[in-house]
Amino acid sequence: MSTSDPATLADTYFRSWVARDEQGLRSVLAPDADFAGPLGTAEGVDACVAGLVGMARILDDVAVLHRWIDGDDVLTWFELRTTVAPPTPVANWMHLSGGRIARIRVTFDPREIVAA
Repeated sequence: MSTSDPATLADTYFRSWVARDEQGLRSVLAPDADFAGPLGTAEGVDACVAGLVGMARILDDVAVLHRWIDGDDVLTWFELRTTVAPPTPVANWMHLSGGRIARIRVTFDPREIVAA
């Protein structure tokens, strides 16, 4: 999927992640996408998809609370709902390039997830 609409890319990303849809994730991630967050890093679309699918093993849902869009940058505030910990507030920043998600930065307190 190549689109210039940041909201559509972000929606597809989160929907695909919750659905464990690898092809959906690949459709919105740039080939050289990179990810950094408290539980790990990934470089390249294959590593990013593998990390997201791995995290999806404990994923129940993602409840988007608010989204801000500023040009090629999308900031999403959501609750990460897992099978192992109480809902965790998360800030997710995506930078878009060429109609795809090129960079993802995530921040949250991972202690309860790690303890599980």
